[in-house]
Amino acid sequence: SGGGFALWHALRELCGHHPRLCIALEVSAELPDAPAGGDGGGGAVEALDPRWLGEPVRAALLPTDAYLTNKHGYPTLSRRHQAVVSALFTRDVQVVLHGDSLHTPPQPPLPAAPKPEPSAGSDGKDGQSAPSRPHPLEPYREYISYLYRKLPAPSECELAESGYRDYLQSPLQPLADNLESATYETFERDQIKYDTYQSAVEAFLRDKVPEERVASAPPVVLMMVGAGRGPIVAACLRAADATGRRMRMYAIEKNPNAVVTLQRRAEAEGWGDRVTLIASDMRHAAPPEQADALVSELLGSFGDNELSPECLDGAQRFLKPDGVSIPQEYTSYVAPISAAKLHAACAALQDGKDERTHFETPYVCKLHSVGLLADSQPCFTFTHPNRPAGGDALIDNRRHGRFVFAARDPAAAACVHGFAGYFTTRLYGDVTLSIHPPTHTPEMSSWFAIYFPLQHPVLWRAGEPLECQFWRDGDARRVWYEWAVTGGSGGALTHIHNCGGRSYDVGL
Repeated sequence: SGGGFALWHALRELCGHHPRLCIALEVSAELPDAPAGGDGGGGAVEALDPRWLGEPVRAALLPTDAYLTNKHGYPTLSRRHQAVVSALFTRDVQVVLHGDSLHTPPQPPLPAAPKPEPSAGSDGKDGQSAPSRPHPLEPYREYISYLYRKLPAPSECELAESGYRDYLQSPLQPLADNLESATYETFERDQIKYDTYQSAVEAFLRDKVPEERVASAPPVVLMMVGAGRGPIVAACLRAADATGRRMRMYAIEKNPNAVVTLQRRAEAEGWGDRVTLIASDMRHAAPPEQADALVSELLGSFGDNELSPECLDGAQRFLKPDGVSIPQEYTSYVAPISAAKLHAACAALQDGKDERTHFETPYVCKLHSVGLLADSQPCFTFTHPNRPAGGDALIDNRRHGRFVFAARDPAAAACVHGFAGYFTTRLYGDVTLSIHPPTHTPEMSSWFAIYFPLQHPVLWRAGEPLECQFWRDGDARRVWYEWAVTGGSGGALTHIHNCGGRSYDVGL
């Protein structure tokens, strides 16, 4: 109830958000309606009040009077209660039964106890007790066990991601750093992404060279910037083979270790003269000709947070005047979340830095113990190629966004621990990739969401809006984000996190 949440929040504030303070929820016989709206993709989890999804719920108390009776006389739960209990199981919440037994299901007759053989000198009494009947709450426990067994088996993707749930990771900085082989190997397991890139390149090749010109058209020139160890290069070659279009390709990569792997792969897979390797930073590369398409995979969990705009703005000099970029566009999204576990993880980081630093750093994270409190809103959009109207004018990739959120449940207060960030990208035409929950590309695992913490959580009052602002700023050497709650909910305010990039930035 709303009163229950208010009591919990007051206790938490008095205890200074202590990480060992946890909750046992009472699952009453009468439940509120399931929350409306939302970003989707939550399955059974969406049956739970989003306020509690992000709180440290460790147990759920289920009274026997919450059970109904089926036609055979056994206890059962309503569909709404079933969904709630199943959602609790997915969050590793312990379900505790309590109350009197209110059902008398038919009991099978107890088996007769075997009569022991009397031993020598025995008086015929063996000291064994008669079989006892099961615990009176056993039928209720059996039904809960049945619901647990009904949970769908996790997919391979979910199993692979389970170890990363609610684990904070610093975003990659591939422009400033060279990725390690283990990082490449993790990305290269995501075949869905590479198949989608192949589909995008196929669509481009068919548009570029219509069927009636296949025999006479010159080879299409593709430029892959940030080729890594070559999975997208291979996808482009497959696209050319699938469409029957002639193509030659340049693969630009600055990481010397990845270049060695590229060279070996080119030999092993017989790329021959179809692919020319250029071992150089894309900012300094000088390929011998311009390209019909610039292909890249420089996106981060927030779309532009690994400096894709800055990289592609510089690399578009490789394009012909009518050249295209793959991807053509990407948009980031933000949403307020309840995430007590992530907030506690930020507070627990110990590396000699000021505490504020950890709360002013965005983290890549497989969000799990998180409640989505409002529908996400689009944040920043970048389109490529991005040729300024003035020709040589400097491209400004700074951005500012102001967002007013309406709560999914306007009648309930909630605690905002930060913001979740996602992105979608249009590779070419209608071929897209997405980690935005409503449109998430099925089984794709290359990117987790990004988490923007609030150092001091904000109480979002019932029935009021919540206003926040995000900035993407930078200078000649780096790019950073700033964020703050700036209004709504009784005038709630936070300081501007990461002001001037004082705690976190991405180096150019």
